[in-house]
This record gives sequence, structure tokens and C-alpha cells, in this order.
Amino acid sequence: MTLSPIVPLLAALAAAAPAASAPAAAEAPAAAATSAKPAKKPAHPDNDYIKEHGYEGPKTCEVCHPGTAKAFLQTVHWKHSSKVTNVKGIDPKQEWGMKDRIYTFCNGNDIVNNLKEIPVNAAGKTKITGCNSCHPGNHLSDVGSTGAEAEQAVDCLICHSSKYDYSKRKPSKTPEGKIVMGQDRSVEAALAVGKPRIKSCMTCHESAGGGQLIKRGFAFDADHDVHAKKGMVCVDCHTAKDHKIPTGFDPNNWANDGVRLACGDCHGDKPHNDRDYDAHTAKIACQTCHIPTTGGAVAKDFTKWTKLETGFYEPSTIKRAPADTKPVYAWFNGTVEAKPHLIAPVGSRTDRKSKIYPFKIYQGKAFYDRRTGQLLSMDFAQPTANGDALAGVASAAKTLGLGKVDPVPGWQTIYFANSHLVTKEKALTCDRCHTQTGVLDFQALGYSKTEIAKRGLQSAQLWFDKLLAKELKKEE
Repeated sequence: MTLSPIVPLLAALAAAAPAASAPAAAEAPAAAATSAKPAKKPAHPDNDYIKEHGYEGPKTCEVCHPGTAKAFLQTVHWKHSSKVTNVKGIDPKQEWGMKDRIYTFCNGNDIVNNLKEIPVNAAGKTKITGCNSCHPGNHLSDVGSTGAEAEQAVDCLICHSSKYDYSKRKPSKTPEGKIVMGQDRSVEAALAVGKPRIKSCMTCHESAGGGQLIKRGFAFDADHDVHAKKGMVCVDCHTAKDHKIPTGFDPNNWANDGVRLACGDCHGDKPHNDRDYDAHTAKIACQTCHIPTTGGAVAKDFTKWTKLETGFYEPSTIKRAPADTKPVYAWFNGTVEAKPHLIAPVGSRTDRKSKIYPFKIYQGKAFYDRRTGQLLSMDFAQPTANGDALAGVASAAKTLGLGKVDPVPGWQTIYFANSHLVTKEKALTCDRCHTQTGVLDFQALGYSKTEIAKRGLQSAQLWFDKLLAKELKKEE
């Protein structure tokens, strides 16, 4: 299979429920038939049941979809982790993901930053926050939980209802002091069940990493992605089977449902109807030409928190709008190098499995243990309230049972795969790569100066006639 970077878990929690066949239309006179409008697609076939019995969460859904909730508990969206076989230096038998990973984009995880009420700030305010606020449960049944209670805690409608009231999706405290995440289980929302929409996915994935468009910095809309322009939604590519979401390969994103996808699954390996362009697909990933820009955070400093107008603090962050950042290019074979100061793609020109892919370079500053050299996690409760980053490190170390640590600041570089903001009109052309000032650094990619000169890899002679013909054709 052709390897490609991950398209960051944009998919919804499940494939849409199967639609019923349209009822047969009554026979009509031949004259009227020619002007008749197509029959309207029927609503979810069990709406009558919901109208009569109300909606009680997965219990209601499983009248027709038995076993679905139990199966969902084994997916990445519920567990926030999975076994990872393509990252060097980690135990492939252990599960990794948002639940337990430590890296400098988030510098925390579900364990140390579980949804909780933070300390009161200087203005006397507090709030409930945490890394797992997007987990599709009620928090009483939390990340990775199992059993009958967990099954009934699944929020089916947050992905499957087009009328989900997101204002109900907020944390609160029970009389016993436990944190519970609200859900919209209204009959109105249940009667609007269907295929997950873009909003169903982007409500969580667009806001990952601390705010809107922070992590990957892409907007999936008609102005920024050719697929959205054609009316496609996330699950048209990330089509789930048994709630398992297919993804690609990304140095930053590890957890997966064991199902992969690539551009070539739809477009094939010769999509251009152009012999020269199609010859590139053997070593150039589709994303390299068709995703020439990216966005989102390019750097964060977790050792220095910035005070907001609300009186709360957040990590100091440098971010860019979608399409504002130029990528770097590197060989990638789907394997990842993970070190305390670097998370990067593995690959080379001589590796037959490698292709050139585009990446966003992100750098994060956090605390490392002086004695072990390992990156330390951070509990965000304390620094969010008062900006005290070291208090957050101490709290996380206690939660993880690390004992005494000796924090020192340091930087980590992370390669983020670019997999959205796909363009056809603005795709890279020959002159964008094969010039001395082109986007590809041929020497860094393993080409010698002699070979570059001999093959004319940075010369207009390589492409001038071809592009001229294309330009003249446009003017006809």
C-alpha cells in the first residue's frame, strides 16, 4: 500500500447508520411523471420508535444496532491509545496515544490532565478543564473504560446528529463532587441522526492542542480544500467500519485503529493523465505538490505562560493562519524516530519504501529531567490558574509516581505531516521545484551537486517547453 502521512483523526466516531430504501412512489399519469421531483430521501428509519419511546442514549440506538457501543469501546476515539508498531524505540506491545504520551505539543496527557477543576486564580475564578474534554463519554466513564456503564455513557449523537446542541456538552460537578460531561440526549437531536458532518469532526479536531486551528492549522472548507469545495465531508475519505477510522502515517500522531488510507486509494498511482507528472508519483507523495502550505502553531513555550484577559494563563504560543506556513520536505517510509528532543520521519532516497512528503516543523519548549534527559509532563491546572509551570511539573511527576525530578528547560522539534489544505489550482508546478530557488532542497534530500547539475534538476531546460505549451493552451 502507498504510505502517506496521517490525515489527523478528523473522522467522526462512526459511519452513518444505513438508510432505508425510499418507498415506492404511487403510479402517476405519464404526463405528470416527466415533471415529478425525485422522491425525498426518508428520515432515519427508526424515528417513529424514538418519537414513541424517547431517546435514552446507546440503549435506544442498540434496539437496531446491537453490540455497537461495546465495539466502540475498543476504538481509538474511546481509548485514546493503541498499540503502535511504526515508532522506533518504544514497546510495540504497549498502547500509546493521548492517554499517556508526553511530547511538547501538548506536554500533558489524559492521565496528568484529566478533566478537573483547577485552583482559583487571582481574580477568584476557577473552571473545569482537561485534555480529555473531547472524549465521547460522560467522564464518569472515562478514557479506556469498559463494561455496561461505559457502553451506556457513549455520546452517539455528538457525531451522528445534525441538530446536536453543543451548549449542553460542558463539564459540571455532581452533588458528590465528581466531574461529569454533559450530553445532548434530546429527542430533537435523536431525530436528526445521519451521516457525520464536517462540524461533527471539526468541533474536536479543529480545536485540538489548546484552541481553534492550533495543532494542524487547517480549515476544511471550500476556500481551503478541494475536497470540501466538491461538497465532500470528512467521512467520505475516513470511512469508518465498525467505528474504526482509517488514517495515514504521521510522525506526530501515533494511535490508530489499524486501518490505513492514502490518496491513491481513490486517485490511483497515475492520476494526472500526464506522463511526466505521473512519473513523479513513484517517489513524490501526492501531498508534496498538492499541499504547498500549512498553518497552526509553529512554536510553544510551556516554561513561560501568558496571562489572558480572563485572568487565566496559557502556554506562550506562536501560531499562523491556514496556508500561511511553507512546509519542509523529507523522505518518509512510515516509520518514526522518537527521541526526547526530536520526533521525525524515517526514510531516505535509497529506501524503496520512502517518498518525499511535506511537513510542518513545530518546536516546543518544556522541562526535561536533568538526571535522565527525559521529557517531563505537566499538569496544566496550576499554570492555568497562576502561570506557575514548575508547580505543574511537580504535580504531574507526583501523579506519575516519578519521585524527585530536576527540571531544566529544553526544546523538542516535531515533524507534523501535512494532509489537508489540498489544492488543484495552486498545486506546485515544475518551476516551483526545479530551480535554484525552488522549494525542494535537493542536496538535503540526498542528491549530490554533480548529479543536480548533470540532470539539470535546477534548470529551466528541464521543464520550459512543457510549461510553455501549457501556458499557450490556456490562452487559446
